[in-house]
Amino acid sequence: MTLHRKILLGELGQVFRDVVLNRLVASGAVPRKVRTTLLRRSGHDIHPSALMNAGVFLGSWRGLTMGERVFVNYRCFFDLGSTVTIGRDTRIGYESMFVTCGHEIGGESDRAGRPVDSPITIGAGCWIGARVTVLPGVRIGDGCVIASGSVVAADCEPNGFYAGVPAIRKRCLPTDLSTDEL
Repeated sequence: MTLHRKILLGELGQVFRDVVLNRLVASGAVPRKVRTTLLRRSGHDIHPSALMNAGVFLGSWRGLTMGERVFVNYRCFFDLGSTVTIGRDTRIGYESMFVTCGHEIGGESDRAGRPVDSPITIGAGCWIGARVTVLPGVRIGDGCVIASGSVVAADCEPNGFYAGVPAIRKRCLPTDLSTDEL
């Protein structure tokens, strides 16, 4: 197969993905439970109790894993150059972005150097506010709250409240364990 033909088939695959996943399945005309079923059948690992609102963008046929009772609000973006794993009972606010693709810094004639994809992992019981951006390779620990508008550029330790650009730990959050159980 010629290089030109491979490029054309790759572009047609992206168009097909965008039409099927990001227009039809993501449409508000598709009920949330049906959307979840269709996404599982397309290759994503989504628990049947998870819910995804309309307008979510998925950059690949595979790569999204959602645990039990995860909720993803309207117009979130998952580029899926690498995997995004979301733990059970996590809630994600409007228009949040999960960016797994990046670049090394290149030479002065082309600063966007070699592409690098790194997975994102979000623990159980997290609350990701509206318009949060999570950058490649980040791990958000269980029980974290990420304030709206934050940019998460580094790992977040469990049970912390993080805010800012870049997001930093502002305070510790209480846990369900009593001191006797520790």
